[in-house]
Amino acid sequence: MLKRKQSSRVEAQPVTDFGPDESLSDNADILWINKPWVHSLLRICAIISVISVCMNTPKTFEHYPPLQYVTFALDTLLMFLYTAEMIAKMHIRGIVKGDSSYVKDRWCVFDGFMVFCLWVSLVLQVFEIAEIVDQMSPWGMLRIPRPLIMIRAFRIYFRFELPRTRITNILKRSGEQIWSVSIFLLFFLLLYGILGVQMFGTFTYHCVTDDTQSGNVTWNNLAIPDTHCSKELEEGYQCPPGFKCMDLEDLGLSRQELGYSGFNEIGTSIFTVYEAASQEGWVFLMYRAIDSFPRWRSYFYFITLIFFLAWLVKNVFIAVIIETFAEIRVQFQQMWGSRSSTTSTATTQMFHEDAAGGWQLVAVDVNKPQGRAPACLQKMMRSSVFHMFILSMVAVDVIVAASNYYKGENFKRQYDEFYLAEVAFTVLFDLEALLKIWCLGFTGYISSSLHKFELLLVIGTTLHIYPDLYHSQFTYFQVLRVVRLIKISPALEDFVYKIFGPGKKLGSLVVFTASLLIVMSAISLQMFCFVEELDRFTTFPRAFMSMFQILTQEGWVDVMDQTLNAVGHMWAPVVAIYFILYHLFATLILLSLFVAVILDNLELDEDLKKLKQLKQSEANADTKEKLPLRLRIFEKFPNRPQMVKISKLPSDFTVPKIRESFMKQFIDRQQQDTSCLLRRLPSASSSSCDHSKRSAIEENKYIDQKLRKSVFSIRARNLLEKETAINKILRACTRQRMLSGSFEGQPAKERSILSVQHHIRQERRSLRHGSNSQRISRGKSLETLTQDHSNTVRYRNAQREDSEIKMIQEKKEQAEMKRKVQEEELRENHPYFDKPLFIVGREHRFRNFCRVVVRARFNASKTDPVTGAVKNTKYHQLYDLLGLVTYLDWVMIIVTICSCISMMFESPFRRVMHAPTLQIAEYVFVIFMSIELNLKIMADGLFFTPTAVIRDFGGVMDIFIYLVSLIFLCWMPQNVPAKSGAQLLMVLRCLRPLRIFKLVPQMRKVVRELFSGFKEIFLVSILLLTLMLVFASFGVQLFAGKLAKCNDPHIISREDCHGIFRINVSVSKNLNLKLRPGEKKPGFWVPRVWANPRNFNFDNVGNAMLALFEVLSLKGWVEVRDVIIHRVGPIHGIYIHVFVFLGCMIGLTLFVGVVIANFNENKGTALLTVDQRRWEDLKSRLKIAQPLHLPPRPDNDGFRAKMYDITQHPFFKRTIAVLVLAQSVLLSVKWDAADPVTVPLATMSVVFTFIFVLEVTMKIIAMSPSGFWQSRRNRYDLLVTSLGVIWVILHFALLNAYTYMMGACVIVFRFFSICGKHVTLKMLLLTVVVSMYKSFFIIVGMFLLLLCYAFAGVVLFGTVKYGENINRHANFSSAGKAITVLFRIVTGEDWNKIMHDCMVQPPFCTPDNSTYWKTDCGNYAGALMYFCSFYVIIAYIMLNLLVAIIVENFSLFYSTEEDQLLSYNDLRHFQIIWNMVDDKREGVIPTFRVKFLLRLLRGRLEVDLDKDKLLFKHMCYEMERLHNGGDVTFHDVLSMLSYRSVDIRKSLQLEELLAREQLEYTIEEEVAKQTIRMWLKKCLKRIRAKQQQSCSIIHSLRESQQQELSRFLNPPSIETTQPSEEMNAINQDNSAQPETSSQQQLLSPTLSDRGGYRQDSADAGKPQRKFGQWRLPSAPKPISHSVSSVNLRFGGRSTMKSVVCKMNPMSDAASCGSEVKKWWTRQLTVESDESGEDLLDI
Repeated sequence: MLKRKQSSRVEAQPVTDFGPDESLSDNADILWINKPWVHSLLRICAIISVISVCMNTPKTFEHYPPLQYVTFALDTLLMFLYTAEMIAKMHIRGIVKGDSSYVKDRWCVFDGFMVFCLWVSLVLQVFEIAEIVDQMSPWGMLRIPRPLIMIRAFRIYFRFELPRTRITNILKRSGEQIWSVSIFLLFFLLLYGILGVQMFGTFTYHCVTDDTQSGNVTWNNLAIPDTHCSKELEEGYQCPPGFKCMDLEDLGLSRQELGYSGFNEIGTSIFTVYEAASQEGWVFLMYRAIDSFPRWRSYFYFITLIFFLAWLVKNVFIAVIIETFAEIRVQFQQMWGSRSSTTSTATTQMFHEDAAGGWQLVAVDVNKPQGRAPACLQKMMRSSVFHMFILSMVAVDVIVAASNYYKGENFKRQYDEFYLAEVAFTVLFDLEALLKIWCLGFTGYISSSLHKFELLLVIGTTLHIYPDLYHSQFTYFQVLRVVRLIKISPALEDFVYKIFGPGKKLGSLVVFTASLLIVMSAISLQMFCFVEELDRFTTFPRAFMSMFQILTQEGWVDVMDQTLNAVGHMWAPVVAIYFILYHLFATLILLSLFVAVILDNLELDEDLKKLKQLKQSEANADTKEKLPLRLRIFEKFPNRPQMVKISKLPSDFTVPKIRESFMKQFIDRQQQDTSCLLRRLPSASSSSCDHSKRSAIEENKYIDQKLRKSVFSIRARNLLEKETAINKILRACTRQRMLSGSFEGQPAKERSILSVQHHIRQERRSLRHGSNSQRISRGKSLETLTQDHSNTVRYRNAQREDSEIKMIQEKKEQAEMKRKVQEEELRENHPYFDKPLFIVGREHRFRNFCRVVVRARFNASKTDPVTGAVKNTKYHQLYDLLGLVTYLDWVMIIVTICSCISMMFESPFRRVMHAPTLQIAEYVFVIFMSIELNLKIMADGLFFTPTAVIRDFGGVMDIFIYLVSLIFLCWMPQNVPAKSGAQLLMVLRCLRPLRIFKLVPQMRKVVRELFSGFKEIFLVSILLLTLMLVFASFGVQLFAGKLAKCNDPHIISREDCHGIFRINVSVSKNLNLKLRPGEKKPGFWVPRVWANPRNFNFDNVGNAMLALFEVLSLKGWVEVRDVIIHRVGPIHGIYIHVFVFLGCMIGLTLFVGVVIANFNENKGTALLTVDQRRWEDLKSRLKIAQPLHLPPRPDNDGFRAKMYDITQHPFFKRTIAVLVLAQSVLLSVKWDAADPVTVPLATMSVVFTFIFVLEVTMKIIAMSPSGFWQSRRNRYDLLVTSLGVIWVILHFALLNAYTYMMGACVIVFRFFSICGKHVTLKMLLLTVVVSMYKSFFIIVGMFLLLLCYAFAGVVLFGTVKYGENINRHANFSSAGKAITVLFRIVTGEDWNKIMHDCMVQPPFCTPDNSTYWKTDCGNYAGALMYFCSFYVIIAYIMLNLLVAIIVENFSLFYSTEEDQLLSYNDLRHFQIIWNMVDDKREGVIPTFRVKFLLRLLRGRLEVDLDKDKLLFKHMCYEMERLHNGGDVTFHDVLSMLSYRSVDIRKSLQLEELLAREQLEYTIEEEVAKQTIRMWLKKCLKRIRAKQQQSCSIIHSLRESQQQELSRFLNPPSIETTQPSEEMNAINQDNSAQPETSSQQQLLSPTLSDRGGYRQDSADAGKPQRKFGQWRLPSAPKPISHSVSSVNLRFGGRSTMKSVVCKMNPMSDAASCGSEVKKWWTRQLTVESDESGEDLLDI
């Protein structure tokens, strides 16, 4: 289930009391007010007060006059009690003064108001008793608030074990969500209200007789039935001869007489739209519109209205309630208690060996007291044989009870065989109960809830067999025995316990619903009891039935219309709002609560979800290991491998035959290029070899896979070793960083989520790969050590989970490998394996040709040859659609669609057997399907091949459809009798559209989603059938034969039911004409007949089950209720109300809950934990996120900048939204060219258009034309504004009806833009749009099923005579009309009446045995299977899939900030930064710009380069690696940030987690390699520079030596030299060198790092380096020539030698590895002084 993503851990919280503060101060002088019994008494008095007000009606007093005085006495007593309580509280609390005064407490104010209402009611009743005030006067409405006192009885339970702030936030958030969805519903109501006004207007044109006069319209002037008509001759319905089309409003009828439904103005239109959206009576509105206006307009309007409002928008309420209830459930888990198993807490489980030799857990009650029965009886009672015997007897009893039927009025029912069987079974079950009590003891017996239920049944059935109580209300106990059969199936028992076991939630909801019905019935009773000519609210039972009828939506429009007509035109709007609000709450919120509770009961606990995920992955691995049974059949035959004989060999001996598969490895081996083969092994898609080499490698595919497997395993081991080495370095670095305290002294700054998650992963890896002793540092406290130990244990557990996940993955790979090995062995050892039809060879040219034809597919994915990235083409969506299926499947899809179109032209009057044009399409379909199947069979085989055509149900369906079409085409029967084999063949031919399910992969997925949850749907069906069987058996025993009555209402006895009488005809349901004096309604004479009701009876269990199935669909139950009450008794009305309540509130919501749960399970969300669900929502949300299309603000402060500020100001946007609404209000009445009001309205619309032109102009100036065009919303506004300007020009030029219509369309288009201006509406509209997108294939699947049923309906019921609901609008005469009828049935609109019309049999029709198109009779069995199956599949399953999709998308778009991993503010901030970096607005940026983008991020997505430099490098490299250095998109960067911002161990599922961790390990390794590589390159550069410098130094020394030698040989005069300024500066630099050597070495040695190459002060003769320049040291002091020459002669060589040795790179080779390791450690642990340019280079 899609649940609110909150933490499921509930801590102990103080109790928050939202109830009244009844504990007053103990020192109060009035002590009785604090007594608990007083509080209980006052709560009981509240219920008594509600009972009193329910009896206080004029009709009730008229039937029972003493009740007037009884209610007066009760009200007087209650008045004194509550008044005394109020005075006492005022005395103790104070009235006004004080913090807890009476008027400052909300509950006290409520109690005071109830006391005031009680006083007013009592005074009013005194006046009524004294006859001062008439009882039927409107003064009785003063009692309306009195039923609210029921709140006092339950407000004590408003205490929750949560903080008040938490509950307040939950309620506030839920209220805001419900309010937002209500606004969204209002938006669509207003939209369709405006469309209805402009498209239709009034429905006042009717067909009347030619002699009708104005002001004198009667029932006899109307057509029978009343028919709407069109005043235009080209459109709508035209009246028959003798009638004319007239406007009844012009003939003098008032609005009240014409009815309140219609599209006259905006108020009435919204009222009518809401009625239609409730799917009650909408089809009759559509029929009226079809008769009055063009047909296409009516179909478009009402079908889209039902789809959007009834199926999408209203189901958003279910999503809101489910999400809110899930959150409340998580918070209140402690109060409601955790789920438990079916085993009682008082029992113990022990291992017991079963009959199969296995072991199972058996519950053993060790605390249960033992009875006094012998041990043999106790053993017998506990045996499984005894339990199965009892259950079998229960089953026999149920069968016997279900066999009961009505045997006639004269048959004695008291002592028939069914009664005797009931006595025998009752005695048997009584003995069973006595035996159990004897064996277990009474205390041990009643300790089990199941035994309590059995004891209740024993007592009830024992009383039931008493003759005077037989066939009474005690029959319930007899039929409830069927509930015991649930114990037969453990799966059914567990499912029932899962739904109804935690009964506190469901029970509380049932009590709340009953209380709400009672309160609303009492309020409605006091509101309408005085209204004359309205009998629905005269007494409380009738008011309760009316409000319950509104709750079930069956006929609720009739209840409202009757009330509106009775109260009059003035109060009609108020009454309509009252009923709509109640209907909205009851049907959208209350019923959604039942769905939420059932979904919550089906939800798994959090601790079981990951275990289920592991088990499911393991089960999937097991299923892949085995081959299908159709392939394993080859294992039963002996091995016969294909052998070949080697000839032309120089040998004297006979060479035996050798396996062909072995010899194939050496065929043309010498002609193959070995290097080419080696290049081909890793990739089979390269095109470097020719066709022969490619085919040779395909033959050795299995060997290649094994080689790749071994390569991958070696890579995995190497990668694991590298990961371990890196983690050791990371762990040591982390420890050194913690010990050195490098984080101390830094300013406290809150880290971003990226930094937090990065350090969590680093810490987790360091803990996981190290020992505890290494992690524990000195000086830690005991608490720290304990916490470290707990973290270590947690990470060890995670490591075990990793091993389990990897084991499952290895198991999957092994299973796939074993499966492939099995296939290869079968292919090698069985020559007929993988041979189509056992004839065509495996590598035959014809088969290869068929494979090419069958598998040819459009592939538009262009890849970059350099980077390998997939290029985005302009029409990639169209290309994806073309590549969805193969070319052959596309051809068959088109052929199938053309064939279905041809079948739509068939009808009983234009049959394919007699229409050559229709036969052409039939021949084309059969020919193309024959070619398709032959190609697929030749390519893949028929059955005994791995990829056979018949390998699943889809293949079987294809063959079946083909055979049916082929047989029909060959036979082509000319005469098709009804209910014959030929007609059955034509019905099976109607399954042809189902071929689309097989051809389209997404359609097959829809079918899998439907059938994957078959088990749960089957269990729900069993529960509902059990419920129906219980009530059907009860109904047969109580109502069999009692529902029959004479059709003349004046005849009571059957003996008088003969002759004829005049029956009135119902002319219209919409008009409210009153009979004039002496006028009679139209009618005709009919014979009197004593018969059951037309559509149902309870004479046997079959008919009763059918009636209850119709009632379960909430259709026709009002008629069943009225008939039972009228013909059996009012008390029996409880029977049908209880069944409807259980079926509606629990039964139907079970279907909704199970379908949603199965949908979540198929989507993989049912087993997701809270964090995993958050992550899935985040990924879906990021896929829809798009870059901002808003250009940045202009830099200067000129005119454009001011325009930009104005247009982006919230006040400006709100003003535009208000103007849009104001312009939409102009469409409140229809724009008719003949109406004088239209001209000023159009003129005002012109003014609004110029205002919107000004708005668009200002935005274009502010954003520039190119910036304005970037936003889709701006483009839409520009389009609508342009249309508005064109309309203004045409309006003043032409001024006709077409320009008015165009102006109305422009305003409607403008009205759509209001969604983009409101965040909530935009979000909810996005929910609906995405739901439509995701449910596209489900909708297509519904349409295909509907098309199949439509074709079958034309064959079965195309000529059925018109009846109650089969008429000229609704019939099966053609496929088009059948589709409209079936769409009506999907909404449930009188589907049962249509079914009964199609069941008509002789003598009510004319049969014809020759051909089915000449009879007007129906098909009873066919109609029963046809309509029931269609309604269950479509209404109960397919439509609930739409609900599941809406629930999923609502949680996706409408989650709160605290439920999101990345909030909307984070996404908005990223969009703004991306907008700054992507200056071209292309949606892609170069990879090097990602670094600038990451630097600009702030807030929770900020990357601190001082602390998280390594994270920065990883993120940059991940982007470079994504497209091999190519451009990255908006979603690429956003996806990378999302992965980096979550805890992947908690949020990701198993396979995705392993893939992500592998990727991050690879990134870390590559970044480390890249960093080391760059540093080594710099080192090599320095070494080369040293070598070059050393060579230059040697050359200079040689030159200097030659010069000195020459000087020595030719000595000059001796003179003293002084050191130069340059030499002094060099000496100063050398003296400062040792100081820099003491500094800490940072990161890698660079050209600017002097500490990396520090020199000792003693090495004065060595060459020194500073800032990348090499120089020789100068002498410290001046010397003489002789001394200098000596030093040069003896010391120069040593100096030169030392310089050469120092600069020789070979001397550092031994310490290169240690230096790299030391540098890498410093790189990870110590902060770097490296500049930003260096980072960008890396």
